Amino acid sequence: MNQDISRRNFLSGAVVATGAALVSGVVGCAPANSSEKVTPESDVTQSAESTAALIGSAPAWLGAAPEIPDSDIVETRETELLIVGAGNAGMVAAATAQDLGLDFIIAEKSGAVGPTRNWYGAVNVTECIEAGQSVDTIKLNNVLRQAFCGKNDMRVVKTWLNESAEVHDWIKAIMDEHGYDVNFDGDQGEGRGGVGLDMYVPPIQVNYVARDDCPEEYAKMARNQILEDVLMKAGNSVTYNFDLAKLITDDAGAVTGAIFETPDGYVQVNAQNVMLATGGYAANPQMIEGINPILPRCLTAAVFNPTNTGMGIKAGMWAGAMKDPGAAAFVFDRGAVTPGTKAGYTKESIEAGEPMLPGNRQFNPGTQPFLKMNLHGERFTNESANYDWLPYAAASQPGGVYLEVWDANFPEDVKRFHGLGCSSQTNLFVNVMGQGMSYLDSWIENGAVIKADTLEELADKLMLEGEYKENFLATIERYNELYDKQVDEDFGKEPYTLSEIRTAPFYGVTLGGALLDTSDGLRINANGQVLNVDGDVIPGLYAAGNCAGSIFADGYYNLTHGMACGRAVTFARHEVRYIAGDIA
Repeated sequence: MNQDISRRNFLSGAVVATGAALVSGVVGCAPANSSEKVTPESDVTQSAESTAALIGSAPAWLGAAPEIPDSDIVETRETELLIVGAGNAGMVAAATAQDLGLDFIIAEKSGAVGPTRNWYGAVNVTECIEAGQSVDTIKLNNVLRQAFCGKNDMRVVKTWLNESAEVHDWIKAIMDEHGYDVNFDGDQGEGRGGVGLDMYVPPIQVNYVARDDCPEEYAKMARNQILEDVLMKAGNSVTYNFDLAKLITDDAGAVTGAIFETPDGYVQVNAQNVMLATGGYAANPQMIEGINPILPRCLTAAVFNPTNTGMGIKAGMWAGAMKDPGAAAFVFDRGAVTPGTKAGYTKESIEAGEPMLPGNRQFNPGTQPFLKMNLHGERFTNESANYDWLPYAAASQPGGVYLEVWDANFPEDVKRFHGLGCSSQTNLFVNVMGQGMSYLDSWIENGAVIKADTLEELADKLMLEGEYKENFLATIERYNELYDKQVDEDFGKEPYTLSEIRTAPFYGVTLGGALLDTSDGLRINANGQVLNVDGDVIPGLYAAGNCAGSIFADGYYNLTHGMACGRAVTFARHEVRYIAGDIA
């Protein structure tokens, strides 16, 4: 899960505005072209327009579709299926189209396939059944309805529930040919990884591990790169440096293609069907501020793809599409920063006109249910939490960040916590692979993790003074009392997630949210067809992945490990099969 992001190596000749938004205000951003820089403004007051309901309105971040005269089009192409975006959804869509003999073009704004989410969630796969486990799909659909407060579409969720196993079998066959075996994660332990014993944890996460006989040429490839290899060997390829400018519609409102900005000028692609697979809007500060304003108050790390500027969502809305009326994002409680850092854009990046968050890595132990406090040294919530709960709770705490503290018993504590999903990586490296406390060394060296011989020294190094330092020491003393009692009388955390803080050396880190991407997008039906503002299908337009909506709302139920990527690849394959007439 630790993924360093370079904000300049994804796009050819384009400047990408990255980050979330300033805690105290929004920045101006010209949305029509990804090459236009964000211009900071001071003391900006949010208008009703920018936070208005997004159905039938024109929020400030949306702007208007660019006017591109025919004389500016340097080339016109024709295809049966146009796939916009070569990420997790787009590459599966292209490989499926190739299997089914469709004429297709896959266009990508950057110069390489998108980063691969190597793990994905698939329901009731063969490996799950063979392990004697199963997923109650009716229960899971209702659990998700509850988690998303009824804002999702249960009919759309059923496409993932019912078809993800078939998609897994298809991907598995491709990966097997390239020397990879399936790794099914069904070890849930006796607890729930520190997120509550009463929460449903379906066994759905799979990834792939290279076999001993994996050919050297494939051994270091991610899934998207392998799928590109599959395309190339059949004579197809990804069209790179094609940046979506707008969709083309006819007089009846059907989508008939798209126009792209390329290094050679505008290129028009006429298509019978267009699939948007462009990702969310995590790299668009104005959309973040206008749609999901809690994020600027709690984010400290950008771990998203800088190409995810929301262009597919905007292009769809310009063509009449309905967007999810609410917001949703994938926020991980792992944005480690040096002491004294606050959430939101750095002042320097604002002044430079390119808003950025202070960090770009994930500190996996941030998800472990260790003691957490605000900058006043106060415990403020139950640390046994979903990934986004801690950052969201911290949005109303001083500086939008919080402190996590542990002692020399770190390996034993992590083993007992038995984190699930990608949170299990801490235990994997620390205990299974035997790194022990050396796992923390690089974080100590870069100044994010603080190590001290005494708690007083730890408080000083975490920049706590006076009353806040006293609170910090008192909170730890109280936490040790709760550990001894094996009862969390203050917040009701499960006993197995309590830990004592008595054995030197002591450790502390400042944390905020790490933003992977957003997941509210264009409203779709169960076939992935994009709906207009009246809820009717827009002929010729489909969406998959994080630019597609209808499934997530408010946050992410992280106990459906890999569901985000799982629904992306499932809908990508379903939509192509639907277009080809392979399924009804």
